[in-house]
Amino acid sequence: MAIDLDQLRTFVAVAEAESLTRAMDTLHLSLPAISRRLSSLEEELGVELLARSTRRVSLTQTGREFLPRARRLLDELEESLLGIRETAAHRRGLVTIACIPTAAYYFLPATLADFARRFPAVRVRVMDLAAEGVIDAVASGGVEFGVGMEGAGHPDVEFRPLRRDPFVLACRRDHPLAKQKEIKWDDLIQERLVGVSRRSGNRLILDRALLPLGIRPNWHYEAEHLSTSLGLVEAGLGVAVVPRLALPREPHPILVAKTLGHPRIERATGVVLRRGSSPGPAARTLLELLEEQMVSG
Repeated sequence: MAIDLDQLRTFVAVAEAESLTRAMDTLHLSLPAISRRLSSLEEELGVELLARSTRRVSLTQTGREFLPRARRLLDELEESLLGIRETAAHRRGLVTIACIPTAAYYFLPATLADFARRFPAVRVRVMDLAAEGVIDAVASGGVEFGVGMEGAGHPDVEFRPLRRDPFVLACRRDHPLAKQKEIKWDDLIQERLVGVSRRSGNRLILDRALLPLGIRPNWHYEAEHLSTSLGLVEAGLGVAVVPRLALPREPHPILVAKTLGHPRIERATGVVLRRGSSPGPAARTLLELLEEQMVSG
């Protein structure tokens, strides 16, 4: 017997409205579509459920007996679906994500606190990786999703940008450049710059923007991580060009960030998703919370 939910919903709506035309507003269907559904249902059951006239419809005896059963079937289905969603939303388990360190520092704490209130039984594992590592983790399916930055593409992943952050100059508060309102790249010719490795996605963004303009910074020190770069600056070994997110949220007692322009360089930060794959229910909620935090943060 091929009775479907649309047929049941249509029958209940018409029976309650006692009119095909009034049921059109409830179901958002045309009159012929409603008639076809009702006729198909009656053919499957082998009985007449409704007595139709030009002005109204009324239930037959069989229709009156069938109406509460149809309502019960629809109610039970809705309750079952809600139960499945509830179980999926509150299931115990583990969500694994990959995230570049700067985004993890700025956006994850508040996001995870909100997520924990909604899913107290779900554990979260954060893989703190460089941009390339985030892409590889997502492409391999080892994580539900990633938070990374625009850079080298991968055929198995897609990047969804959420915000753009400028590169700034990080220097000590007692450095002469700290007194300037805005720094130009020409002002850095004589400075010992602390940079990140050539393998870094941040370095790739800088090189792509500067080299065509003939600007070749004096990278006197190179480090693998932005936190190491800032440590060298704090020790007075030089100044660093870093994304604004690499610096602490609150004013630092030693370091200060200065606007860096001519040219102004930005990087796009966002989520990294595996093509053709969708995160599970809990991971999807975490992703939505993180997207909200990144856009507004």
